[in-house]
Amino acid sequence: MNHDADLDAVGLLCPLPVLKARKRLIPLQPGQVLRVRADDPAAVVDVPHFCAEAGHTLVATQDDGPVQIYYIAKGA
Repeated sequence: MNHDADLDAVGLLCPLPVLKARKRLIPLQPGQVLRVRADDPAAVVDVPHFCAEAGHTLVATQDDGPVQIYYIAKGA
């Protein structure tokens, strides 16, 4: 999937993947997509919850072995 920015949060534990995603989304324009790679088991719950609360859209998720990949479209 195409994306405009990357965040490698592999090795980081809750709440760092979400906090870093929030910070990385700031300079993006609405509709641009951030790809987040994380292996924290809590990210499966935390990332969708963060998107819903912050007004972003979780466009897609993928598994790459022990790593989950999240595609987040920045909200307005």
